[in-house]
Amino acid sequence: MRVLVTGGAGFIGANLCRALAGAGHEVRVLDDLSTGHLGNLEGVAVDLAEGSVTDADLVTRAVDGVDRVVHLAARASVPRSLADPVATHEVNAGGTVRVLEACRAHGLGVVVASSSSVYGDSEVSPKHEGLPVAPRSPYAASKLAAEAYALGHGAAYGLPVLALRFFNVYGPLQPADHDYAAVVPRFVDAALHDRPVEVHGDGHQTRDFTYVGSVVEVLARAVAEGTSSPGPVNLAFGTRTDLLDLLDRIATVLGRPVPVTHTDPRPGDVRHSTADGSRLTALFPDLTPVDLDTGLRATIAWHRSRQG
Repeated sequence: MRVLVTGGAGFIGANLCRALAGAGHEVRVLDDLSTGHLGNLEGVAVDLAEGSVTDADLVTRAVDGVDRVVHLAARASVPRSLADPVATHEVNAGGTVRVLEACRAHGLGVVVASSSSVYGDSEVSPKHEGLPVAPRSPYAASKLAAEAYALGHGAAYGLPVLALRFFNVYGPLQPADHDYAAVVPRFVDAALHDRPVEVHGDGHQTRDFTYVGSVVEVLARAVAEGTSSPGPVNLAFGTRTDLLDLLDRIATVLGRPVPVTHTDPRPGDVRHSTADGSRLTALFPDLTPVDLDTGLRATIAWHRSRQG
């Protein structure tokens, strides 16, 4: 099978490309390398098209000749979206429409990455897909728009689509060396370099941390099995871990305490985020997710390997 992965040089995308190529699929990558890195694809047989999903002509050329599309390209991060909401919208919403239109023209099924941020700060836990959406940032709004366009194309044109709401994915290849780094790489990098870990707020906010290997398994199976759904699907497994517990687990792996400093909460952050995985389980009933401690060990080992 020939698969196009947009954002394929990024954290999740590169992990997926490795898995797809390892399974014998032909892989094409479309990435503007604004946050992805060619080094993530070192040793992986991919056909790279460098550029943005906002370029309709490039997207059309990238889609030509493939059998299935996984659309991961996005301008990520809540703080980044607060700084530049227009650019976030153009990539996340506009870019998604261009990918969907190219898929429609070629009759291709597509998996689209959405986000748990669309739920906002609802007090209902776990979050199920029937909840009202309430985005609290331009990033969340843009991912909701991307998801809605995907599902709209499915309903209007019969396009096979699968819109997956990702929850706090972490693991190898996730960078810590930029201003918008996610929580796990930030914490691990600080701990490995003997810096105090900066926790925004009291540290009791909770997340459904999902190891990238589990996410990749879902994406790869969705590609191979042609999975689609008329509604959005949470891609997480119903775990609930607060940030202080996360730090304790990191400290256990490192075998030493991790110092912490608390700072003000970040605007747009959601207090609690845990998934109801019922729809995911219905689609993939034999999934066995990687547990947090195992995932953290693999993640910390990768960060250590980057130190030299």
